[in-house]
Amino acid sequence: MAGGRMKYRHFNRSSAHRQAMLRNLVTSLFTHESIATTWHKAKEAQRLAEKLVTLGKKNTEASKRKAFEIFYTPHELVPKLFGEIRKRYELRPGGYTRVLRIEPLKPDMAPSAILELVDSKYDMRFQMTARTLAKERADGREQPRKMTAKNIEKVTRYRRGGMDALDELVESFAEFGVAKERDNSASEEKRWGGNI
Repeated sequence: MAGGRMKYRHFNRSSAHRQAMLRNLVTSLFTHESIATTWHKAKEAQRLAEKLVTLGKKNTEASKRKAFEIFYTPHELVPKLFGEIRKRYELRPGGYTRVLRIEPLKPDMAPSAILELVDSKYDMRFQMTARTLAKERADGREQPRKMTAKNIEKVTRYRRGGMDALDELVESFAEFGVAKERDNSASEEKRWGGNI
């Protein structure tokens, strides 16, 4: 519809119930920095979370009042938003959250997803890249594969001390034995005759 208002998901709820649900999701996201929910709820909550981080980057009295209106526990989360999170994203031009599809959490549940703040200690893509890099180093590769190198550049671009943090995580994965995991899968393959 030309000239109409921007569309959003209604979730078969009244306006007040929908807003309360989104506020609750965003409050949980900023408290835990990563939440699991349905795909559609994650996409709608992502829109609100991006706006909140933008308010945090503005750091004005008006933006603080607006954040107080959205959070359910504002006295805990507004200082975090205008302190730690604002400093984390001050160089990043956008894309403060990420939605990752996962298998449904329950058998008869809608498609599920993880909604997370990027560059946090729970950043799933950062951990997956570190794990892949640890496997490649355990296999004896000196240079990472093309896709791994691209992911390394993505996850460290705006993170402060990104390469150092990545190297620490790769070393911790190496200590826990990513190579041992590789050996176990090879022995399983021998056991089942290569038909895994």
